[in-house]
Amino acid sequence: MHLKPLVAAILIAVSILACKEDNSAEVAYEKELAEIVEEEKIIEFGFNLDNYEFKRDTIKKGDTFGVILERNNIGYPKIYQIAEKAKDTFDIRKLQIGKPYTLLFPKERQGDSIQKPTTFIYQNNLEDYVVINFKDSIKAYTRTKPISYIEKTATGIIESSISETLQDKGLSQKLAHKMADEIYAWTIDFRRLQKGDRFKVIYTDKYIDDSIYAGVHNVKAAYFEHNGDSLYAFQFETDSIKRIQDYFNEDAKNLRRAFLKAPVQFSRISSRYNLKRRIAVYGYKVRPHKGTDFAAPINTPIMATANGTVTESTRRGGNGKYVKIRHNDTYSTQYLHMSKQAVKKGQFVKQGDIIGYVGMTGNTGGPHVCYRFWKNGRQVDPFKQKLPEAKPISDSLKVKFLEHIKPIKQRLDNIFFLEAEPKELENTITEDPNRDIR
Repeated sequence: MHLKPLVAAILIAVSILACKEDNSAEVAYEKELAEIVEEEKIIEFGFNLDNYEFKRDTIKKGDTFGVILERNNIGYPKIYQIAEKAKDTFDIRKLQIGKPYTLLFPKERQGDSIQKPTTFIYQNNLEDYVVINFKDSIKAYTRTKPISYIEKTATGIIESSISETLQDKGLSQKLAHKMADEIYAWTIDFRRLQKGDRFKVIYTDKYIDDSIYAGVHNVKAAYFEHNGDSLYAFQFETDSIKRIQDYFNEDAKNLRRAFLKAPVQFSRISSRYNLKRRIAVYGYKVRPHKGTDFAAPINTPIMATANGTVTESTRRGGNGKYVKIRHNDTYSTQYLHMSKQAVKKGQFVKQGDIIGYVGMTGNTGGPHVCYRFWKNGRQVDPFKQKLPEAKPISDSLKVKFLEHIKPIKQRLDNIFFLEAEPKELENTITEDPNRDIR
């Protein structure tokens, strides 16, 4: 909403009344109006957009940096100069289809001169953007939009499912995922929740530019009542170098096991580990299947089921594109038929990190990930293994953990179960809250 016409009218009225009011009152009022106008400025990417005409669009098929600028009256000699100057900051060949960009144009033109942009802004994601300014000299730089974290609380009483409970309260489904697949995956079967089960959670929402909601950032602590049990969960960093965090109960016992149950969310098992499998298309000959297939749509994220180091990220034969991870001297896992990998050989990954995306590369009749599990160098069925629990808190950290959770537990205990919408906490965290979780 632009207040300039209204402000002008008010200023005229003020000038008419000036003879009746003392000068100091007039100055104070004009200052107040100027502040209103200041608040109405549209500031984005570090520019006051009120001072520019601008075009917003997304990269289309066939678009290149040169094509976009040439379409907006910049000649190719100039485009070449811009590209050369900008290449140390941003490779203009890496524009991706669907990503947004903005062109800034000067508002005032000399005579009948053709309108030409002076700035190209490319948004790689919601947070990061590249500015290429060629108004006078050519400058290129990258920036990150201001990010804020707001800590909130929520409660819920289960009627049928946790997803429905969160939906009824207008809360993110990512909370359901975090509680079901990250925090309580090994202590609660969320497919068998009972009516009357209830939970409390302290979590952090992420916002970009103070206005764009970017989802649930993390869960700091949770409490779940299920089957008569009271289950606490507190997030705690156990390795400050690798930034490894886990969830522990009030007695410092790890709630997770070393491996996730599945490498993809919301999937189904389409084929199990079976050394005696017979397939009609091969004449019912025995063709052992040494993996577990999880069917999921193309480009569904594939997660590392445990912490480890990537030993292979390549493409080979019937495996298609795949990633293999060594977790320790005993266990390794492999993820086949990816559409693309998201990690490189030698990279350390944490449980739940995205390592690739579901595809149909190699020998496959449909989109899925074939999950293979090695124990002592031999492929085995992960669902028939007694898998180890995740690493416990060391004795040296246990005292620190118990001190850390004391005020958080007290806060959880003082949250009352409400049928109404959850209350938001007022405090805004201006830096990554994970830094305080030690």
